Amino acid sequence: MAICYIFGSGEYGDRWPQMRQGDLIIAADGGYAQLEERGITPHLLVGDFDSLGYVPEHPHIVRHPVMKDETDTALAIDQGWERGFRDFHIYGGMGGRLDHTLANLQLLVGLAQQGGAGFLVGGESVATALTGGTLSFPAGYRGTLSLFAANGPAEGVTLTGLRYPLTGARLTGDVPLGVSNEFLGGPAAVTVTEGTVLALWVPQPGLPLPERHRGET
Repeated sequence: MAICYIFGSGEYGDRWPQMRQGDLIIAADGGYAQLEERGITPHLLVGDFDSLGYVPEHPHIVRHPVMKDETDTALAIDQGWERGFRDFHIYGGMGGRLDHTLANLQLLVGLAQQGGAGFLVGGESVATALTGGTLSFPAGYRGTLSLFAANGPAEGVTLTGLRYPLTGARLTGDVPLGVSNEFLGGPAAVTVTEGTVLALWVPQPGLPLPERHRGET
């Protein structure tokens, strides 16, 4: 399935995607500088360009005023969604201002609840939101995995292949029960039957992102 890649101006770390023919590459404001540094020309530029400081010469620009309701990343997701993309990988959307990081986590929740999927890839963390399905991690993952209920309770939360398993648990937004679990090196999975969870883990160089199985419980 083709992926919409969105590049922002936050932290990147060492991970860089392997983009393929058919993927859509969008620079959200200051993310254009990251792509330019790597010699990559995006298909589309979106934003108010206050972070970048100038409007690049590019044939496909969707420019917005600085005084607007949506963030540049949200506007970039809208452009990808309108073009039929449902899988989004967002780079440079963490670090820097905490409010922008929280806003991007909210965007992941919105995507999941609309039937889409998003990964937010930063320097020290990767995040995704899962609504009614399973997130499967391949063998080789190490470090921590944390889960948070988003937009209400999450029901039927089952964790396998982790140091602290759960079966059919209920996560709520006022008790951080899912913080700092640990991968054991083998395959691992997170399943949710109702509601949405945010999952955050440490980037794993050389390993693929987890697979998402919608509606499987």
